[in-house]
This record gives sequence, structure tokens and C-alpha cells, in this order.
Amino acid sequence: QVQLVESGGGLVQAGGSLRLSCAASGGTFSYYAMGWFRQAPGKERDFVAGISESGGRQYYADSVKGRFTISRDNAKNTVSLQMNSLKPEDTADYYCAGSSTVATIHSPRYWGQGTQVTVSS
Repeated sequence: QVQLVESGGGLVQAGGSLRLSCAASGGTFSYYAMGWFRQAPGKERDFVAGISESGGRQYYADSVKGRFTISRDNAKNTVSLQMNSLKPEDTADYYCAGSSTVATIHSPRYWGQGTQVTVSS
């Protein structure tokens, strides 16, 4: 059983940056594709970014391409999301997620508890 714990959320002004981190435990981290999702108030949870098991492939939602960067450190069992040029519409709870393969990253098996990101205008 994989446990995921996010950190790094907070309040930031529009145009600013935040870096989210997710620490994994309870499994062999390098076996899992990882991703970030977000859920704004009253909306469904949406895919934001994904990364393959080795880190060699990254995937992004159109809404964040060019602004967000996902990365992982398999030696430290962590996955990060660097968020730049933040907009008020990026305000949401952000969730780290893990999947057996990158092909199923949109339907991950493991979830973190979430971290809140608020972008003020």
C-alpha cells in the first residue's frame, strides 16, 4: 500500500510561483507513474500533470502547459509540481496520485490527502 503526503500549498498572488511536493512511502516508488490532480470548489477533480516511472515522459493538461513542470526524484521517493505564472483560476485543492503505469495515470489507484492552493488576483 502506497501512502502519499503532499506539502507546499498556500496563498500566492497572481503571477507568482509555488512548488508542491509529494512524499511517497510503502511501496517501490520507481515502479509507479505519478501525477497531480486538482479540484476547485464545486467542480470535478481534473488531471493536471503526469510523469512516467523513470521520469522520462511528462504529460500536462492544456491549461497548465508552459507554466507547470512535474518532476520526480526516485532516490528520494518524491514527486514535485513547480507552478509558475499562477492565475486565480489555478485556485484548487491539489492532489498527488500514483498509478501502476503511465497508461492509467488518469485513473490512479493511490491518492494523497491534498494541499490547498489559493491564487489571489
